[in-house]
Amino acid sequence: MASGPSQRADQLPTTPGCYLFRDTAGKLLYVGKAINLRARVRSYFHLDAAASPRVRLMASRIASIETIATSTEIEALALENVLIKNHRPYYNVRLKDDSTYPFLKLTLGEEYPRLLVVRRRQSDGARYFGPFPDAGAMRATLHLIGRLFPLRKKRTPPFRDRPCLNYDIGRCLAPCQGLVTKARYDEMVKDVIAFLEGRHRDLGRKLRADMAVAAENLEFERAAKLRDLCQAVDRLMERQLVVGEEDDNCDAIGLVARDNAASRQDRAADREEPDHPSDFCLQLFQVREGKVINRLEFALSGQAVGGADPTAPPGDPAATVLAAFLAQHYAGAEIPPTVLVPVTPEDHPTLEAYLSQQRGARVRIAVPQRGARRKLVDMAQENALQGADRLAIQEQAERTADPETALAQLADAIGLETSPERIEAFDISHVQGTDTVASMVVFTGGLADKKEYRTFKIKSHDRNDDFASMHEVVTRRYSRLLREGADLPDLILIDGGKGQLQAACAALAELGIANPPICGLAKRFEEIFLPGRQDPILLAEGAPALFLVQRVRDEAHRFAVSFHRRLRGKHMQDSALDAVAGIGATRKRNLLTRIGSVDAMRNLSAAELARRGGIPLSVAEQVQAALVQTPPTAPRSQTRSS
Repeated sequence: MASGPSQRADQLPTTPGCYLFRDTAGKLLYVGKAINLRARVRSYFHLDAAASPRVRLMASRIASIETIATSTEIEALALENVLIKNHRPYYNVRLKDDSTYPFLKLTLGEEYPRLLVVRRRQSDGARYFGPFPDAGAMRATLHLIGRLFPLRKKRTPPFRDRPCLNYDIGRCLAPCQGLVTKARYDEMVKDVIAFLEGRHRDLGRKLRADMAVAAENLEFERAAKLRDLCQAVDRLMERQLVVGEEDDNCDAIGLVARDNAASRQDRAADREEPDHPSDFCLQLFQVREGKVINRLEFALSGQAVGGADPTAPPGDPAATVLAAFLAQHYAGAEIPPTVLVPVTPEDHPTLEAYLSQQRGARVRIAVPQRGARRKLVDMAQENALQGADRLAIQEQAERTADPETALAQLADAIGLETSPERIEAFDISHVQGTDTVASMVVFTGGLADKKEYRTFKIKSHDRNDDFASMHEVVTRRYSRLLREGADLPDLILIDGGKGQLQAACAALAELGIANPPICGLAKRFEEIFLPGRQDPILLAEGAPALFLVQRVRDEAHRFAVSFHRRLRGKHMQDSALDAVAGIGATRKRNLLTRIGSVDAMRNLSAAELARRGGIPLSVAEQVQAALVQTPPTAPRSQTRSS
C-alpha cells in the first residue's frame, strides 16, 4: 500500500461526512459515509485477516481520497446517496438503470393541475408518485386515471374561444374556458391523489356520498358519472390481494441474491476479483389499507463492500444491499409509515432517522417474526426468488445467443463477402434544429463496445437539415480515420432512410472512399436500404440479423438522445442565468443545487426564490425577469432523433 493515501487518512477531520476513493487513473471506486471520517477511512488501511476479500481488494486499489464534511450522519447518508446515483462507483450497491424509472407528476403549483410523466423528481411544489420500474404498468395507470378523472391535459389552451378535442371526448373539463368551477376541479385533484396513494376505500366512500348529493340535487348526469367511477374503483379493489387489516399501510420487501455463477466468474476473471454474489433481485409490495396495490421489481448491482466497520468480519451481504436500496429508492419515492424487511439493514437507526426526516413523520423499519406481516415478507421473498430465476434465464438466453449467426445472416442479406466484425452506426438528434448532435456507437463481434462510442456537436449552418448533419458527421469521422491511417469499419449503419444514406454516401465519396460497406435502416418497417438499390431489404421476422440491427439502431438512438438532453439542459440553464447581473458561478451553482432546475425557478415568486436560493430579493427579481424572456425546457417527448 502506498504511503500517500494512508498518510492522507491520518490527516482527515473527525467530523461526519462522505469519503470518496479513487484509483491511479482517477476512477471512482467507492463512496461511503462515516460519523468520524478519520477513523472510518483509516480502518481501510489497517485490515486484518478477517476482513472481506472484496474490501481488501478495493483497499489495495486506493490511490487518492476525497472527503466532504457534513453536520450529521443523516446528512452524510443523504449526500452519499446523491453521489452514488450521480457517479455509480463500481464497489457501491446501486439500482440498475434507476435513472430511467418514470414518475407521475401532479403539478400542484398550477391553478388547474395536470398529471405528467417525468423522469426526474424536483423540488418544485408538485406531487410525485413512483418511481415505476414497469413503465407499461405506469402507462396503464395513467390511462385509467385519464378515463376516471378528466384532468387538464395541455399546458396552455390551444383555442381562445372554445375547448379542445379532449373536452369533446370527455377527457378534460375545459377549465381554460371556465366550464368547471375551481372548487369542483380541486375536489377531483384530491380524488386523484387518493387513487394514486392507494386509498381506494376512502375514495369509494367519498364518491358514493357525492353521488347521493348529486341525485338529491337532480344532477342526474353527474350522478351517473359518479356511479361509473364507483364501479371502476370497486372492480380495482376486487383485483387487489387482501393481506392485512384495513388500516395497515406499509411496504414489504423481499431480497434474493442472484445465483449467477457464470457471470460472476467472468467478472472475476476480467478483474482478478474473488467470486462473490454481486447482483440481487428485490420485490417491493406496496400495501395500502390492508391490500397490495402495487408490486415493484428491482435489479441491483454492486460489489457489497460496505459495512459499518471494514475491519470487522464479513457480515450478511443482504444487509448492506438492503441499506443501499432503502436510501436510494426512498430518496425519490413515497415513504410509508412502516417498511417491512427480511433482515435488519446496516446502519438501521440512521436509516430510520433519515427516512423519518424525508417523510416528515416517524418511519419504522421492522423485521416481522410472525403473523400477517411475516407472511407478507415471505410472499415478497418468494416473488423475489422467482424474479431472480426469471432474470437468470433471460441472461442465460442472451449469453447463449450466437452473434456470429446474426452477423453471417446480415452479411448474406446485404451482400458482404465476410461477416462485419466492426459495425459503426450513426444517428442525429435535435429539437426543431436546436442543439443538434450526432452519436456513433460501435458493435464489435455483435456486441456493444461502449468505450468506442463517440458524440458530435453539429457545426453546420442549417442544423435543422438532417441530411446535412449526417453528411457533416460522416465526413468528420472518416476524414480523421484517413488522416490517422486507421482501418475503416466492416459496416457503416445509418439510422434513417434513403435521404440520410445518400448524404452519408456523398460524404464518403468526397473523401475518396469508393464502394463503402454501408446501409441505412428505416424505422417504420425496419427496411434496410443499400446504395444504388431501389427496393429495400426486409429481414425475416424473428431472424437474429434483424434483432442485431435493431439493437445497433436503438443504441445509437439512445446515445444520441441522451447526449442531446444533457447539452440542451446545460444550454437552457446557462442562457437563463448567466445573463443576470449579480449571478456568478457560485450563486448559479447554489441556486441549481437548492432548487433543482431553471424550470423549477419559474414556479416560484421572487420572494420565495430569494428565500430558498439564499440570494437578495433584488437579484431574485432580476432572475425572474430573465426567466420570462427564456422559454421553458421542452418536454422530453419532443426530442427527435432522425
